[in-house]
Amino acid sequence: MNPVSPLLQVSGLNAAYDGSQILRQVSLGVPAGQVVALMGRNGVGKTTTLKCITGLLTPTSGAITLAGVALNPLRPDERARLGLGYVPQGRDIFSNLTVGENLRIGLVAHRRRANGEVDRVLELFPVLREMLKRKGGVLSGGQQQQLAIARALLTDPKVLILDEPTEGIQPNIIDQIGETFLKLRKIGKLGILLVEQYLDFCLGVADSFYVMDRGAMVAEGPIGRLDAGIVRKYLTV
Repeated sequence: MNPVSPLLQVSGLNAAYDGSQILRQVSLGVPAGQVVALMGRNGVGKTTTLKCITGLLTPTSGAITLAGVALNPLRPDERARLGLGYVPQGRDIFSNLTVGENLRIGLVAHRRRANGEVDRVLELFPVLREMLKRKGGVLSGGQQQQLAIARALLTDPKVLILDEPTEGIQPNIIDQIGETFLKLRKIGKLGILLVEQYLDFCLGVADSFYVMDRGAMVAEGPIGRLDAGIVRKYLTV
């Protein structure tokens, strides 16, 4: 689909839970400097795909590579150190730690020195600079999401993976997150894989799309080709 060689390549992925087939020959690619939207209704296999990519679930077959390195044999932490950043659904920040401590954990976990990295990330999310001493648990849902994305960016990922980043977030924060993705895309080094059901958000930030149904890819292409027919058949609830 894409003439640019993908940083993240998933080929022929199959996965099952308790003997039930969940993913069927799933393939996708995420190039550097692009936002790729993985779309579909609830329960079609999007989160399962992410779990296979990040190593939280072992697929029954298929190949996953990051910058040409095979990820299948690697643990989740090894995949993260190679350059997979992951923001799961629900954000998973440390509620009892301050914003500053949450951010520093992103550095410590990857044995990286600050070297101005925190300041660079705070430029993307300036509201967090005012909240460095606040506990993560007192932030709004939108602020927690910004913190989770900022913490993931501090690991210096090659590909950033996000599961439903707009879920339960107020519209102004969604706009801010969208603007951040556009800034990251413009830099050109980072690939972003976005699982999202909010159609307008995907249309505003994504370069290309994949649509899943019943564990398989049923449509893909540049975001401009996401037409009303595909939306009605596979995305409308």
